[in-house]
Amino acid sequence: MKVRLQEKYKNEITAKLKDKFKYKNDLEVPKLEKVIINMGVGEAVKDGKKIDIAVNELAAISGQKPVITKSKKANASFKLRVGMPIGVKVTLRKNKMYEFVDRFVNIALPRVRDFRGVNPKSFDGNGNYALGLKEQFVFPEIEYDNVDSVRGMDIIFVTSAKTDEEAKELLNGFDFPFNR
Repeated sequence: MKVRLQEKYKNEITAKLKDKFKYKNDLEVPKLEKVIINMGVGEAVKDGKKIDIAVNELAAISGQKPVITKSKKANASFKLRVGMPIGVKVTLRKNKMYEFVDRFVNIALPRVRDFRGVNPKSFDGNGNYALGLKEQFVFPEIEYDNVDSVRGMDIIFVTSAKTDEEAKELLNGFDFPFNR
């Protein structure tokens, strides 16, 4: 089953990008490859249940089970040992990715407090876009009463674009609200 945003990409966005950047082949047109959502859970060092709560929240947000990331180095000042769980991440591709982007742009971003658009300078130089959220409450899947603490997350949109200009035009096609 095709997702609404996937249909929009196929029918509208590819045509706009081909006209603007003069691509000769359909395979040259940049596309959204994957979306990575990362949530750091530093308080999991003291309380192991916090990681389970973060896993459940990220699973509700993304629609698939996240992976628990573990520490690679020990740090005595943070009471951190090698192999301790310190975060969760999930990589979305294909249908789940398009569904997440649709919900993120149309439902979650308008719920951000004092929202004036996303930063147009957060591209990495290779056509990938990263942004951070300060709280998980912007997603309607998270119930405010069941949350023990506020957790932020990083969201990275990986595209096949060669330049940031192409990637920005692609994300504009998906109705990303870049501020001026």
